Order: sequence, then C-alpha cells, then structure tokens
Amino acid sequence: MGKGKRKPEQGKESQPYREYTESPEKVRRLYRQTLSIVVLSQIFGGAGLAAGITVGALIAREMLGTDSMAGLPTALFTLGAALSALIVGRLSQRSGRRFGLAGGFLAGALGAVGVIAATMMESIWLLFAALFIYGAGSATNLQVRYAGTDLAGPKQRATAVSIALVSTTVGAVAGPNLVGVMGEFASSIGIPPLAGPFILAAAAYLTAGLVLLFLLRPDPLLVANALETSRQAAAAEKGENVSVGGTYRRGVIAGAAVMVVTQLIMTGLMTMTPVHMEQHGHALSAVGSVIGVHIALMYLPSLLTGVLVDRIGRNIMAAAAGVTLLAAGAAGAYAPPDSLFGLYAALGLLGLGWNFGLISGTAMIVDATAPSVRAKTQGSVDVLIALSGATGGMLSGIIAAQTGFGAMALGGGILSLLLIPVVVWSLRGRDKQVAA
Repeated sequence: MGKGKRKPEQGKESQPYREYTESPEKVRRLYRQTLSIVVLSQIFGGAGLAAGITVGALIAREMLGTDSMAGLPTALFTLGAALSALIVGRLSQRSGRRFGLAGGFLAGALGAVGVIAATMMESIWLLFAALFIYGAGSATNLQVRYAGTDLAGPKQRATAVSIALVSTTVGAVAGPNLVGVMGEFASSIGIPPLAGPFILAAAAYLTAGLVLLFLLRPDPLLVANALETSRQAAAAEKGENVSVGGTYRRGVIAGAAVMVVTQLIMTGLMTMTPVHMEQHGHALSAVGSVIGVHIALMYLPSLLTGVLVDRIGRNIMAAAAGVTLLAAGAAGAYAPPDSLFGLYAALGLLGLGWNFGLISGTAMIVDATAPSVRAKTQGSVDVLIALSGATGGMLSGIIAAQTGFGAMALGGGILSLLLIPVVVWSLRGRDKQVAA
C-alpha cells in the first residue's frame, strides 16, 4: 500500500462537517440524498451524450465526403473528454464534486451549441473544435458515477455506481430515438437536420450542470474527506498506526486496464455501426433504434450488474466483460449486413460487455483509493478511458475502410480476451485493497 501525505487543509475540512462525523445516521441520509441528485443529473446527462454517438460520424461524413474519416468526430470528442476528465477530477479534488461536475456539463453544453453553429456555417474546423469541447459532457457524464460512491460502504460501491448508470438509461435511450423528431424540429427552424440531436444535447447538458450546481449540497466528497480525517484522528488518539491517503497501485492499474480495454472495443464498433448501416440502405430511424438498444444495454442492466459485482466479485465480472465483448464482435462479423436483428444482437452485447467492464473496473478503483486522493486518481484513470475511446473511434474508420466492418468487429472481440490475464494478475494481490 502506498503512503500519501496529509493535506494541510484536511484538518480544517472536518469542522464544517462535524454533524456528519458525529452522526452515522446523517451520513446514511446524505448518501441517499446524493444518489437521488446523481440520478436526476444522469437522466439529463444521458440525453446529451447520445447526440454525438448517433449522428456525429454522419455529420463528418457529409462534410468531408469520405467514410475513412467517419471515426474522427468520436476521436475528437473523446480527446476532449480526456482533457476534461483530468480537469474535472482535479477540480473535484480541490473544490468538491459539485463544482467539478457542474463545470464539465456546462462546457459540454457549449460544445453542443458550437456543433449546431458549425453545421449551419458548414465550417469543418468549427465542427472539430466544437466536438472537442462537447467531449467535456461525455467525460462528466461518466465521472458522475463516482459521486455516488463517495459515502458508500465497501459492499455498496458497485451498487452505487449501478444506480448512477441505470438512471442514464432514460435520457440515453430516448436521445437516439428522437433523432428523427429533432431532425424535423431543426429543419423547421432553419438548422440542418443532422444537427437536431445537438439541440437536445445542449439543453440536456445545461440542465444536468445546473442540477448538480444547485442541489449537490453538502458535497459528498468533502464530507467523505472529513469522515476520513475524523477516523484518522480517532485512531491516532488510541495510538494506532494510521495510513493517510493510501493508494493500492495494483488495484488502480487493474481497474484502469479493464475500463480502458472495454472502452476501446466498445467505441470502435459503435462508431462505425451507423456508417455500416447507412451503406447497406438502413434508414436513419433504424440507425437510431440500433444505437438505442446498444445504449439501453450499456446502462439498463446496471442494477443487476452492481449487485453481482458486490456479491461475487470485481474480477469475475471483469472476465465476464471480456467474454461478452467477444460474443459482440463475432455477432457483428457474421450477421448479414441487411439484418437488423443481427445488428441489435451485436450492439446489444457490446453495450452489456461495456457495462460489466465499467462497473467492475470502477469498483476496483474506488476500493484502491482513499478519499484524499480519490477524485484526482479517478480523473486520471478517466483520461486513459477517454484516450482509448479516441483511439477506437479514430482507428475504426481506417480499419473498416481497409478490411471491412466484419473483420474490424471480430478483431475487437478477440482483443477483449486481454481482460483475462488482467483479472489473473489482479487476483494475486486482492487482499491488499484499501477499504477506505
């Protein structure tokens, strides 16, 4: 276990939150209240996230006139997400979840407005810049899951993550299925139809940011820091050996690896599916429904997944993620291009495998970090997740153009088997996890 240094301000932090350090019941009530606010913000955040996934590649294809660069939008907003994850994580560590997460969502709303302006002006460079900023919403939507774990016990952490993720389903599934409606609305006010979903994204991200800014009080991370400081002070008074700011590196590395590999495979296959479907004559509404099924299975099974991760273990569910992603890749490779059922199966399994990997990996990260370093560590890990998504998005178009959609899908599925040795390596040090 690594040793960190006590931050000078932590002793002061415990004073404003003394009512929580002295009352476990108040902590439990605040935990439930925090989950409620997280759920509300995630409903709107999910709707904002869906726009870029569904039509981002189609906008770029229309402007650039080539399929090989269709993965560029995903790469750009995931690169933006990488930078934002670092900023949001560090801001959260310094000032609390409320300011970090609200700022990220508001930046995402600004990016969505920029995408709308770019399509109206037909400016590819403005589109690229706006997609980069829009990525802040994606990074923040993902980091909100951590806010629910700040006050959770060790056996509640995966379940807390799952509650945050399942609430995203409402907005994330509705978003792709409103592509046609938002396209018609956009046309009625003189905006290109493909930009319609970004109108929804701007409003959704703005609302999510305001919900967190005004309602996430008191801040769960600051309270968690105060509780940890109080625990350390009580232990010191008893003459016990106290570690401060502990980080178990094997747990962090294993959790990060699970989420990075999962994100790489999921983003690559998901990015090229709309282009693949359009090439084979599927309507935009069909594209939206397939992506809707995909996103539903990214988030909807979360409550069950969280319980399984807490009860049967992080490592078993991480291995299950690899097997499920392999099945998704095989379905994408061998399903007939004109078969909606085959595409539903491939993208549904892809979403489910991502769900297993994200929840198990997140729980590993929370288990392995103490509150005093948790948010900035989580932000750094989410940088890697976003970069893997950018890599998957960028390479997917190039690989699919050279080898075909099927070969790209199968290759991603085989790559998912890397999760098995990660799990085996992680099991060797499982008893050293931090139970902060």
